[in-house]
Amino acid sequence: MTPPPSENELDPESTEYARLVGERLRAIRRQKRLSLQEAEELSGQEFKASVLGAYERGERAISVPRLHRLATVYQVPVDQLLPRDPGDPRSDGPYLDLTAPAAPAPRKIVIDLGRLDDIGGPTGEMLRRYLAMIQVQRQDFNGRVLTIRRDDLRAIACILDTPPDHATERLEQLGMLFQGTPVLTNPVR
Repeated sequence: MTPPPSENELDPESTEYARLVGERLRAIRRQKRLSLQEAEELSGQEFKASVLGAYERGERAISVPRLHRLATVYQVPVDQLLPRDPGDPRSDGPYLDLTAPAAPAPRKIVIDLGRLDDIGGPTGEMLRRYLAMIQVQRQDFNGRVLTIRRDDLRAIACILDTPPDHATERLEQLGMLFQGTPVLTNPVR
């Protein structure tokens, strides 16, 4: 029978969790483009580089109050410093995995408002009304083009009766995507 861990030693499960926390701490620090020494300076020497390194390697467990202070130093929510279990119901929530490779930037979708009249019927009418509502909300009345955001694209997909991941293709088929950069005829000086 193995003796229980001493007060300063961690049991195997806690050791594994400390390692996972350390991976998150390292990922966040690197994302912030900080060296261990720079993180120490940023913390006002509260977190020594050697201690941060030990946390990141999982050799040392960080207390909850110190984790909270480190989150403040890194300017991230505390939960971003904690790993999530695959079965954790919060995994579907607003947890942004800052260690995952960034998805390619979505293609900027710009609607050519001059082409709206080319789409007839109820679909064209709903699309005109929806885009007009976006213009009013944003106070964007240039009248020629409208940049579409991700949430807008989901609604447009519903209007076009297409899955959201095919909405851009459908807009392209309809000739609604703006080709080129708008040019101001009378630039404000």
